[in-house]
Amino acid sequence: MEGFLIWDYEHRYEEAIARLASWVRAGRLRYREHILSGIEAAPRAIDMLYSGANTGKLLIRLES
Repeated sequence: MEGFLIWDYEHRYEEAIARLASWVRAGRLRYREHILSGIEAAPRAIDMLYSGANTGKLLIRLES
């Protein structure tokens, strides 16, 4: 197994964003978001984050 640090490739950031964005648009790269609504959901979000209960990126939608 071999790992890498993202900062080792910082100079290729623009290239990566362009390539990843094209893969998302083409459906070759998919991601999941777990979205909770309202600031009152923040404590639950923290619990979910540390317990691993969320699927994908955990977001809180704040409404004005």
